[in-house]
Amino acid sequence: MDLKLKDKTALVTSSTAGIGNAIARSLAAEGAVVYINGRDQTKVNQVVEKLIAETGNTNINGIAADFSDKQQVDALLNKLPEVDILVNNVGIFEPKEFKTITDEDWLKFFEVNVLSGVRLARVYFDKMLAKNWGRIIFISSESAVQIPAEMIHYGMTKTAQIAIARGLAELTVGTSVTVNSVLPGPTFSEGVGDFMKALAADQGKTDAEMEKEFFTNMRGTSLIKRFIDPAEIASMVTYIASPLSSATNGAVLRTDGGVIKTAF
Repeated sequence: MDLKLKDKTALVTSSTAGIGNAIARSLAAEGAVVYINGRDQTKVNQVVEKLIAETGNTNINGIAADFSDKQQVDALLNKLPEVDILVNNVGIFEPKEFKTITDEDWLKFFEVNVLSGVRLARVYFDKMLAKNWGRIIFISSESAVQIPAEMIHYGMTKTAQIAIARGLAELTVGTSVTVNSVLPGPTFSEGVGDFMKALAADQGKTDAEMEKEFFTNMRGTSLIKRFIDPAEIASMVTYIASPLSSATNGAVLRTDGGVIKTAF
């Protein structure tokens, strides 16, 4: 199927690894002009070269920016003042007992996970409206609906992303601009892999044993009983980024493996 993404310009934040990288690869494979982002320019350049080799798409570029630093975000916006597709994927997470989460922790999580998307959308959104086409996609999480007790501050930011996306969608009435949220379930990214290995080591278990326990005790409602591959998330995002998804707007789209125990 041709998703009609050829020559559409896309920025995928935090796309040197994990879900963001899979999204960037998928968009590039569809012929989009893709901008890779990460904090380290050397790593960004390496990923750009790798994706060009893998997809055959030479229109892949890289811009380094740390989204906890507003000046670096402003510099990114100066280099790339307009896009057709914005995928707000950058995010941090950290299991931490509620009583030990400091004010600084709350503010840091809000700035990186929430304000990053706000700052980019504030610049790109009106330009999308002016040309009557655009896609903004927030990569939220099932943790937005089922707030994890072990990292409440993270769950809060994921819920906030859904609210912002829906609010922006309300401003697109009668246009060809859409704003949606995607809710991945437990996905095997680099960060999750490190987290699981640390848990396994701490409890004296193998990786396989730890994964089984995770989907029994921590995410017992999962229907697929396994970690999701980042490429599975990317498939949904690539479709939502395409002109073919024109009737989907203001939606919360679940790629959670059935972890959220509701039909809607």
